[in-house]
Amino acid sequence: MRVLASSISMSLALSASAGAAEIASVEALDMSGAQIVLLGEVHDNPAHHLAQAAAVAALEPTALVFEMLNAAQAGIVNEMDRSDPQALADAIGWDDGGWPDFEMYHPVFLAAPSAPVYGMAVDRDDLLDAMKRGAADVFGGGAEDSGLGPLPEAVQAEREAFQLAAHCDALPEEMLGGMVEAQRLRDARFAAVALQALEETGGPVAVITGNGHTRKDWGMPVYLEAMSPGISVVSLAQVELRADPDQPHDTWIVTEAAEREDPCAVFTKG
Repeated sequence: MRVLASSISMSLALSASAGAAEIASVEALDMSGAQIVLLGEVHDNPAHHLAQAAAVAALEPTALVFEMLNAAQAGIVNEMDRSDPQALADAIGWDDGGWPDFEMYHPVFLAAPSAPVYGMAVDRDDLLDAMKRGAADVFGGGAEDSGLGPLPEAVQAEREAFQLAAHCDALPEEMLGGMVEAQRLRDARFAAVALQALEETGGPVAVITGNGHTRKDWGMPVYLEAMSPGISVVSLAQVELRADPDQPHDTWIVTEAAEREDPCAVFTKG
C-alpha cells in the first residue's frame, strides 16, 4: 500500500509529542524492545560521542551504522582490529571526510567491538543529482512507497526555511529546494541501510548520526516507517544549552556546548 510522506510525518509527529521526554543522561534512555536506535549528535561535541558509546554498550547491538562512513570504509573496519584509533582512521581515510577528530568517535567503535559496521554515507554525485532532479528520481524504484512522495507546499516551505537558517541565512533562495531534496535522499538512503543491517543481523541496530536525521517528523523515522511499517524505533537527540519546546524526538538530552569557532564565519570569509 502506498503511504504518503506527509501522512507518515504527521502521525510520527503526533506520537513523538505524546510520549517525548527530556532525560538527564543517556543512562536513562529506554531502548527496550527497539529494533533500531537512532543516537543523535552535534558532530563536534565530544560529550555526545561518549554518550553514544555508553548507549551502544548498554544496547549491545548486532550492528553499528555510521553516517560518517560509506560501504567501502565500513568493510575495511570490519576487517580490522579496532583498538588503535590512528591505524583505523588512516585505513579508512577519515581525515579526508571533513568530520571532527576521529578520537571523538573511537569510543563508539570500541563500545561494540565485534558488531559489524555499516556505512550509510551518500555519494556526493548522488546528492548533487538529487538537488537537480529530486530525491525520488535519484533514489530509484519504489521511491514514493519509501516516503519520497511530493511534499505539501507548507511542509516544503518549512523545510526550506530550516535549510536557510542552518546555513546562516547565506544560501540563495534558488538553492533551498535542492538542499531539501538532498536531505531527503540522505534520510531515505540512511533508512535503507539501517534496515539492511537489521535484516542481516537480527537487531537491535544502533545508528550514529546527526540530530537532524533522527527527527521523527522528517528524518530517518519517516522513511523507516514507510519502508517497514510498524518497525520499533527509538530516536535520541543531544542538543546544546537548551531544547526547543517541541522536540521532534522520542527523547533528548541537553548538554553544554562544545568550544568552536563561529560556524557562520565560513560564509563571510573572503
